[in-house]
Amino acid sequence: MMAKNRQSSSREIPEVPFAAPAGTPAGVEVMSLADLRGRVPERILAQPQRPDFHHLLALTSGDLRHTVDFAGHVLRPGSWLWVRPGQVQQWGALTQAEGTLILFRQEFLDAATATAARIDDPHAPVVSTPVAEDAEALDLAVEHLSREFRALGHLPLDVHLATVPVGSLAPEPDETYLRFRDAVERHFTRTRRVEDYAHMLGYSARTLARATLTAAGLSAKEFVDRRVVLEAKRLLAHSDRTAAQVSDQLGFAHPSQFSKYFLHRVGRSPIGFRDVVRGRAEDDGPG
Repeated sequence: MMAKNRQSSSREIPEVPFAAPAGTPAGVEVMSLADLRGRVPERILAQPQRPDFHHLLALTSGDLRHTVDFAGHVLRPGSWLWVRPGQVQQWGALTQAEGTLILFRQEFLDAATATAARIDDPHAPVVSTPVAEDAEALDLAVEHLSREFRALGHLPLDVHLATVPVGSLAPEPDETYLRFRDAVERHFTRTRRVEDYAHMLGYSARTLARATLTAAGLSAKEFVDRRVVLEAKRLLAHSDRTAAQVSDQLGFAHPSQFSKYFLHRVGRSPIGFRDVVRGRAEDDGPG
């Protein structure tokens, strides 16, 4: 079994620890989607889970719907899915999809590979479709890694994920966007104003807006708001904090302000969202 769920009586989204099969290198596992279907019941895969390890999936045939941090994605052949530790995921139906799934812990990578792949980037795209040359290199690397892993006892001890050029999946944005993105990650619980970020970084708000639109395809304000909403969703889904406690943690002046902010952007109240995620109120409307 690749992992075991830690169940919670409060129906929090379970964290999934990594557990590689006996006789394989610590910190990595390679399997096909057919293997996954045979080992984990579909009802378990369809439930929200929060793994503490990386999922890197190369889809080779069929279509696959996958939800990551409450956002739905559709994968086609040639697509790559990268779910990072701490993100919430739900698998769609696997019956019509085939591909190779690489599970690995972050410490499995050498420092140079981890840096090149921007493995700590919380804003890296979940789904990527590499261009032709990169796609060919990635396919060859995955085939090689899969064959070596299947050898099990014959697997050389020095094999590692550096054989897969994962940096091809995440092209580097420009410096202005990167500085803004990192500032938001550090300060989104303190301010939601683009003008504040512009001031602390020494840019104009218009410069941040252009850079964010080019790199992320959305306005700078929307970028900040999405990060706040994502954190709110994670806190509501992963814990039994009250809406007032989540509001305070995210820097809102009053719980009612947070509730109005969340409802406007999500279409449900904070507690209504929690109920839906935990499967208790599938038919509830906003509020």
